Amino acid sequence: MTVPSHLGRARPAARPLFAAAVAATAAAVALAAPAAASAATAHRQPAGQAGAVFVQTDNTAGNQVVSYARSASGTLALAGTYNTGGVGGQLTGSVVDHLASQGSLQYDAQRHLVIAVNAGSNSVTVFGARGTRLHRRQIIGSGGQFPVSVAIRGNLVYVLNALRGGAVQGYRLSPAGHLAFLRGSHRRLGLNQAATPQFTNTPGQVAFSPSGSQLIVTTKANGNDIDVFGVRASGRLSASPVVNAEGSTVPFAITFDQAGHLVIADAGTNALATFTLGANGTVAPIDSVGTGQAATCWVAPAGGTLYASNAGSGNISGYTSSASGQLTLLGQTSTDPGTVDATATPDGQFLYVQTGGNGIVDEFSVGTGGSLTSVGSVTVAGAAGGEGIAAS
Repeated sequence: MTVPSHLGRARPAARPLFAAAVAATAAAVALAAPAAASAATAHRQPAGQAGAVFVQTDNTAGNQVVSYARSASGTLALAGTYNTGGVGGQLTGSVVDHLASQGSLQYDAQRHLVIAVNAGSNSVTVFGARGTRLHRRQIIGSGGQFPVSVAIRGNLVYVLNALRGGAVQGYRLSPAGHLAFLRGSHRRLGLNQAATPQFTNTPGQVAFSPSGSQLIVTTKANGNDIDVFGVRASGRLSASPVVNAEGSTVPFAITFDQAGHLVIADAGTNALATFTLGANGTVAPIDSVGTGQAATCWVAPAGGTLYASNAGSGNISGYTSSASGQLTLLGQTSTDPGTVDATATPDGQFLYVQTGGNGIVDEFSVGTGGSLTSVGSVTVAGAAGGEGIAAS
């Protein structure tokens, strides 16, 4: 079936409510935090390492990024554990997905950086990455309350804050790998702050369009909207987004297929949906195909296949998307309980799925036609309910 889309209202122009507070927070955090973090645990990198996988614990006692060396066969070996200098958070009502978001941990291949959100301390941590080794460079305020998602495009970074009606904050990324607040980039989303429970009524993800000319935010059940901001040459956003109302679909996670179509994981209908994204910010539905599973909230591409995570069913659903955006469901592959965020290696040969029930990352090789073969799993200490995973 297709998902209805309407060019809805444009929310009022956002006021820079946090501008002064953001600058003060940033200065205070920068002074309070050391320039680099020591690893809580460090391990010798194994011979034959093919890359790295980074996992965020989102632990409310102290957030950490755990680094794993990836072998040529796709298996993971613990390489180090790094304190972010902030704390994780948990939205009310959440069980296996404490941030209820996608993209809370990002790897920037251009500058070899890992950027993590500290939801419980309203901050963002930037690490320099050399292989599996991380070096903490900066902690900076998130420009709002409860950051849950990060989007990177060149030297432009936007962070999505989930509480107080939601907001996005922009930054410039220096060649040395430090974030600086982009003046005039703060935009409030204007969502209903009283809507409950939090985990279904907070925004789900922020992401750039393939051209970088648009910034997209999903609102989940708090409006059931896909918000699209224009990105100006200065890096600042249009005063307000184009609000595309999507019925009761609960739009959650965002990605794009190989043909450039917008792909949304809809938690309300437990489906993947594809759209064309217009230059004017409107989205037009192409296709929507259900997983037949429970709590379909996340989606990750690997090569030509899209994988949707079904938290309530403990599995992932594979899809292909045609050149015209038509979806075909390939079937399901079981995971450990609480299937949440996932990431693929740059070459699309391996998929790593974070499961929040017991803090386990399941490892899969991607075969012909998108078939998945388990190659192992690792338990991430202190990561039950955590979200955020990235691969280099």
